[in-house]
Amino acid sequence: MQTPTPGSDSKAADSKPADSASASLDAFARGTLADLEARALRRRLVETERGPGTAARRGARSLVSFSCNDYLGLSDDPRVIGAGQEALARYGAGAGASRLVTGNHPVLAALEGRLAAHKGKAAALVFGSGYMANLGIVPALAGSRDLVLVDALGHSCLFAGAQISGATMLRFRHNDVEHLRAILSARRGRHERALILTERVFSMDGDRAPLDDILAVAAEHDAWTLVDDAHGLGVVEAGARAPLEMGTLSKTLGSYGGYLCASQAVIDLMTSRARSFVYTTGLPPASAAAALRALEIVEAEPERAARPLALARGFTARLGLPEAASPIVPILVGEAAAALALSAALEARGFLVVAIRPPTVPAGTARLRVAFSAAHTQDQVDALAEALTDLGMGGV
Repeated sequence: MQTPTPGSDSKAADSKPADSASASLDAFARGTLADLEARALRRRLVETERGPGTAARRGARSLVSFSCNDYLGLSDDPRVIGAGQEALARYGAGAGASRLVTGNHPVLAALEGRLAAHKGKAAALVFGSGYMANLGIVPALAGSRDLVLVDALGHSCLFAGAQISGATMLRFRHNDVEHLRAILSARRGRHERALILTERVFSMDGDRAPLDDILAVAAEHDAWTLVDDAHGLGVVEAGARAPLEMGTLSKTLGSYGGYLCASQAVIDLMTSRARSFVYTTGLPPASAAAALRALEIVEAEPERAARPLALARGFTARLGLPEAASPIVPILVGEAAAALALSAALEARGFLVVAIRPPTVPAGTARLRVAFSAAHTQDQVDALAEALTDLGMGGV
């Protein structure tokens, strides 16, 4: 019998199983998408140009965006852009490899020093993103013999990090310190170590964690607290500091990346054990340089940092909503389809305010998430409030 030549009969023999597998994969994808579509939960990417300032463009339509986390408008600040361009020209587009392989870049070291000083910590470590930071931090500190308690409305990456760690993970009711205390009282003695994971500003509701009380409960039970400050840095971060302060470079600082600020010993441990740091390419120098310049601006211009919250509070007062605690204001609608319809109605009036649906938020709490920036004008905020009132959302 003739031996098949490579790439002829042997390839044909392998094609049928591969085609069958592809068909079943596509059938699964189509069925799942149809189910999501029926529940108004399918997500789609919509080509959208950003900038300058709060401007956005979709097709031929010019919009004012209230859906961006660039809280201080620094992503297109000429000083931030210039710092990034200078680093890009000097150091190139990418980092090349893990920092443990290529060496520690001086721009990243400078950024970490500035972040640590800003948070009042001894040291800092920059990650590829905030999500990657939490995927690495929690498993580096907790394992199968430990307990991790997560605020029920915490960001997805907090739960993901806890799950990867292999620790016992429990939710405590949102911002409910007494529930947190009760769980620790009942469960702490069964575990070697305990972590509490929360956010300074919660990304979908815009409310703040009662950090003083959480840290007091943590001290009672020798639990370590991690605060995700992705939406507080530079705009709402006064008050108590947790032992583990993490956040992002992609929102207030207008760049990209994540970080952890902590003691020198903890940062040294992360450098060896946080897998999402050890086994991934370092942050591009241009991103680090841009973030560093943005942080300098944040610290030098407190009036800019105060503006988003002031705009948000004026907006909530006008619409009869609870007073804003941060630059994030939720407009609760209820069902996903209704939130999509309201978002579309606002887009027709010139505003980009994206609908947030389950599973990002609990079922029955679909909403519009309005994010205020120092780049917004008072006239833009007033016009959005008027549009919402016309659409029947005033006094909700």
